[in-house]
Amino acid sequence: MTAKGCGKIRWVVASLIVLAMGISLAIGAEKVSLLTKEELKSMMGNPELITIDVRTHSDWEKSQEKIKGAVREDPNKAAKSWAGKYPKDKTVVLYCA
Repeated sequence: MTAKGCGKIRWVVASLIVLAMGISLAIGAEKVSLLTKEELKSMMGNPELITIDVRTHSDWEKSQEKIKGAVREDPNKAAKSWAGKYPKDKTVVLYCA
C-alpha cells in the first residue's frame, strides 16, 4: 500500500470515528464500535446488517467504489431525521469512505 493510500485510510477511520460519535449522540446509542474493513467484509450478506453510506452527495456521485447493498443517507440532514427508519435490533454500519 502506498503512503497516499495509508493516509486516506487514516482519514477514513478518523472520519468514521467522528461520524459515529456524532450520530450516537444524536440518536442516543449506548455503544458504538469501530470495524475494520475485513470485519465488515465478513459480515456482508448477513440479513442482520444494514450498511449506510453517509458520504456527501458529490463524493458519492464521483466514487466508483460503493458497497453493494448499502443505502445512502444525506449526512447534511440531522441523523434523527432518518435514523428512526432503521430497526434497532439490526447491526447498523455507517461509512463515508
